[in-house]
Amino acid sequence: MDLSFRPLHPLFAAEVSPVDLRTTESPALLEAIRAGMHQYGVLVFRDQPFTDDEQLAFAERFDGALHAKTGAAALGGNRFGNEALADISNLDENGELLAADDRRRHYGLANRLWHTDASFVEPSGRYSLLSARAIPPVAADTEFADMRAAYDDLSPELKETIESLRAHHSIAHSRQVLGFEFAPEEAEKLKGVIQPLVRTNPVTGRRALYLASHASRIVEWPVPEGRLLLQELIEHATQRQYVYRHHWRAEDLVIWDNLATMHRGRPFADTKYRRDLRRVTTLARGSLTGLCAVQPARE
Repeated sequence: MDLSFRPLHPLFAAEVSPVDLRTTESPALLEAIRAGMHQYGVLVFRDQPFTDDEQLAFAERFDGALHAKTGAAALGGNRFGNEALADISNLDENGELLAADDRRRHYGLANRLWHTDASFVEPSGRYSLLSARAIPPVAADTEFADMRAAYDDLSPELKETIESLRAHHSIAHSRQVLGFEFAPEEAEKLKGVIQPLVRTNPVTGRRALYLASHASRIVEWPVPEGRLLLQELIEHATQRQYVYRHHWRAEDLVIWDNLATMHRGRPFADTKYRRDLRRVTTLARGSLTGLCAVQPARE
């Protein structure tokens, strides 16, 4: 089967067809999708009616070990009973809307900040696979920013400045800036890790900024200067020319590379309309494989 990659943005992101990922096991086909990820950073697959088990199985076929040390796990188990399946919804364990003052809703609001999945653990997150099970009748979009293009457009002087810098990433930090309060035992589980500010894909050689709302400070710099630099870089990297906005349809599956992109959910009337998205994230180890040619589809 020959896959078609239709670009969705001048810099990155493509829609892929025809393929049913639930039954995709061919090494050649999986490698073609990985090559598309190296090139586009974000891939959109329409009409993918996954069950939970099918989504988990495909993620493992695609990239191996799964991330299960989610920040939400520090607050208690999720409604699926499997932390590898992250609950990106506004629903409780009975499928009802979370109340406006529900602590779980407050925690999830931080997904509206620009972030990178699982940057607060080691190994960090590589590919995220987000499945749309139920979509509201209003826009509830997700935006993605190309960290490779953003890095490319930095001045030579700024590239040299940040080359060896590292940032501390903690999911507690991104929640606390919104006023979320953790109990001491919860905070103890969310100390975070240190990550480089620039990462390189060894297959393509492309460099990318590695940013997130989880990044609290630059390790090598005093706190005020470090936070200002992080803010400056995020503002640069999320300018409109670097951003693709995805309008969800039911049964979409979107895969993105957390080492090449940053993303955020856009606000919608989440106390009025149901939205059920489920995410699986793979770990950034042993997942960089050979690159094969990917040709954009003709318009």
